[in-house]
Amino acid sequence: MAVDMEELKQKILEFATKKAKFKSKMYIKDLYKADPNAKPREIKKAANQLVQEGKLEFFSSGSTTMYGVPGFGKSEKDQFGELEEQK
Repeated sequence: MAVDMEELKQKILEFATKKAKFKSKMYIKDLYKADPNAKPREIKKAANQLVQEGKLEFFSSGSTTMYGVPGFGKSEKDQFGELEEQK
């Protein structure tokens, strides 16, 4: 059964925004709960599209990648500072 990607993205965004009040960064496994009927691959694809659209953001500590809603919690830049550009 094919999942409607726009509907799935809306569910993920609603879930992430609701969770962001308590937990600003989420693992991809946390986002699987947004739609238990969707396959993990579909959730990941939808979440990545939301990042490209600017509705979610990646947060990486170097060993772990998490998703967050822009405006909630610290951004990667706030957490680690700006990286110096290589010359």
